[in-house]
Amino acid sequence: MSNESSPADPRTVFSALADIVYRGTNADEIYTAICVAATLLVPGCDHASLMLVRRGTPVTVAASDQIARTVDDIERATGEGPCLDALSSETAQIEPDFLTPSAWPALGRGVVTRTPVRGAMGFRLMLDNKKVGALNLFSDTPNRFDSAVADDAIVLTAFAAVTVSAIMNGEEADTLRVGLESNREIGKAIGLLMASHNVTDDQAFEMLRKTSQDMNVKIAALAQSVVAAHTRDLDA
Repeated sequence: MSNESSPADPRTVFSALADIVYRGTNADEIYTAICVAATLLVPGCDHASLMLVRRGTPVTVAASDQIARTVDDIERATGEGPCLDALSSETAQIEPDFLTPSAWPALGRGVVTRTPVRGAMGFRLMLDNKKVGALNLFSDTPNRFDSAVADDAIVLTAFAAVTVSAIMNGEEADTLRVGLESNREIGKAIGLLMASHNVTDDQAFEMLRKTSQDMNVKIAALAQSVVAAHTRDLDA
């Protein structure tokens, strides 16, 4: 079912994600929560998955549902798709409609045959200048995904990147909490936006500022939300 009819409040969703991270929950639950959050936050997103590269192979470590896992399986089987290409691209990879001529024809045939998915987007996750994975979003509605929707997904992508980094580095919840509450998180958020969108620091700050206005939260709170801020920080 599409999330179009009842969009979630970003502050509520990020607060819930933060609670999961802070509880020290296992990685599988945290990764799954990020995927579910994508279906709540990103317009038109009906399914989502998270791929991480392990021993040179992209592995689906979490998904919002089986449909997302199936699309990932088809990508790996065909060796093509926006999610795989996102692993090596600085920009979001977007397929608006698998029913039309596509850059990934083999994937398109498999997806249309086996799933209700008609559009997809892939976003690269960068950690310490290394390409470690991708956040993958899928829509059952043709032509729902475009560059504007991709911009809406960037905050969640940055959140995912920082969270995956913390888990891979074995950071405890208390250590992660201290880092997330630091004012340096604004700089970290800007850096993530620069890497994800290939923009300057001034352009990244403007994106952060605009999103802050759209969400009606302070920039500092928004930057912290990118890396899982407390509810009290978001409501300050």
